[in-house]
Amino acid sequence: MKQRSIWPAAAVHIFTATGAVLGFFALTATARGAFETAFLWLGAALLVDGLDGPLARYFYVKQTLPRISGESLDLVIDYMTYVIVPAFMLYEADLVPAGFSGIAAGAIMLTSLFHFADNHSKTTDGFFVGFPALWNLFLLYAFVLQPAPELVLAGVALFSVLTFVPLKWGHPVRVRAFRWVTLTVTAIWSVAAIAVLLRGFPGDLVTQVIFAGAAVYYIALSLTRTAGLAALNETH
Repeated sequence: MKQRSIWPAAAVHIFTATGAVLGFFALTATARGAFETAFLWLGAALLVDGLDGPLARYFYVKQTLPRISGESLDLVIDYMTYVIVPAFMLYEADLVPAGFSGIAAGAIMLTSLFHFADNHSKTTDGFFVGFPALWNLFLLYAFVLQPAPELVLAGVALFSVLTFVPLKWGHPVRVRAFRWVTLTVTAIWSVAAIAVLLRGFPGDLVTQVIFAGAAVYYIALSLTRTAGLAALNETH
């Protein structure tokens, strides 16, 4: 059997690792108060996260460089971009009542660790079990919708608790149930998200309606799958 070159596999690992650098730039943008720029850096990190898996499979990275774990790289980078950066945003942006920023940021970082350490946090049909530490999305919603600080704090408390509740949360791309509806909703939401980041916060009425509608759809999908109906839909 012909031995595979290690260089393509090494390049994929380096590509994955750039997510940490992008996360760092998001942190620096947050420290400057440039929250839209910070989210653009997080978006770039999300793009890397979406591409590195297919590249790793194409170049047989696990078989070629078994000593380096791509899964471990992903977990470290995801914790940075999905948890640490959003927690720092929350701390810096005065989105919660005075005196609660540190507590809320700490709750985000603490509870998310248990999601990342959960060996049964994913289903075979593209759902997460328990709130999947999507704090980057939570913070984006807070900036776009600009709810009262008390509501943001209540949201942090609610989703921190939901980390430990076995509701099923759909992946916006990988979920199989109602796939084309989900992909359409995700595409429309993505366009609205990019537009608001380029224009600046908060979102206009159209953007806020799109964000609210997408949230309602994903919550309905979550409840449907938790009740077992989405799995039934997948089989037909």
